[in-house]
Amino acid sequence: MKKQLYIIAICLIFFSCKNEKKTNDKLNVVTTTSMITDLVTNIGGDLINIKGLMGSGVDPHLYKASEGDVTKLADADIIFYNGLHLEGKLVEVFEKMKNKKTIAISDAIDKNTLIGSEYFASNYDPHIWFNIDYWKQATQFIVKKLSETIPEQKATFETNGANYIKQLDILKAKLTSTVESLPEEKRILVTAHDAFNYFGKSFKFEVVGLQGLSTATEAGVQDVQKLSAFIIEKNVKAIFVESSVPKRTIEALQAAVNSKGHDVTIGGSLYSDALGNKGTIEGTYIGMFEYNVNTIVNALK
Repeated sequence: MKKQLYIIAICLIFFSCKNEKKTNDKLNVVTTTSMITDLVTNIGGDLINIKGLMGSGVDPHLYKASEGDVTKLADADIIFYNGLHLEGKLVEVFEKMKNKKTIAISDAIDKNTLIGSEYFASNYDPHIWFNIDYWKQATQFIVKKLSETIPEQKATFETNGANYIKQLDILKAKLTSTVESLPEEKRILVTAHDAFNYFGKSFKFEVVGLQGLSTATEAGVQDVQKLSAFIIEKNVKAIFVESSVPKRTIEALQAAVNSKGHDVTIGGSLYSDALGNKGTIEGTYIGMFEYNVNTIVNALK
């Protein structure tokens, strides 16, 4: 009942909002996660006014739209979101927005190549940004959608997209070289929740998350004990907290492992469901990914 009342309230706010005219005749774009905001900014550049709903450290799994957010959505010409039920509490809001151009960037990806998940209504792991090839596909998809919206700027969008894909190619080569410095038997990544499966598949890491794929599920005592036994068996030297997830569960896991006579350190904080602070290197997708890989490899060495 509370959920239904929430959706009704959001929809009433949305439909009561009047669309504002484009500021400076630019396209008004709204994005959900900070990763998508960064991606669309690289493609749209000065041709768009972009407003991201979620900033640094924000967990999209648990995020609820505020009245201010719904006003932004109502004033948008186009809305980009991740999809695959990553933004679980916003899905019904998007479905009610029949007169808005809402676009899930996950539609760019062949579902047959995605990692399956019984924990999401979409039946897929939604953390697609940790596969650089998927992010390149998302880039091309956004170029196409922006070009359809402003056809006269198609050449600019295509140029921006091509330049960004070159940067992603450079990133992939650099990260591959860094990862190859770590022996495969040491490539075991233990984190707060299972956000890194696409990363693991791309770079040959075994990935284990304490909370599973969604932060909406909490780890219990049995989960901690089971994972602590795994860490001792595999002689894992470091585990990682995440910037958008409370660190107490990983600290409890560390305590459980250390109580059994095995020394495991917290190797650092990784960016999983959100980028770093705006204006920092980690506040960009490329900077975030490079920071994560360097942190992981250095700690596991």
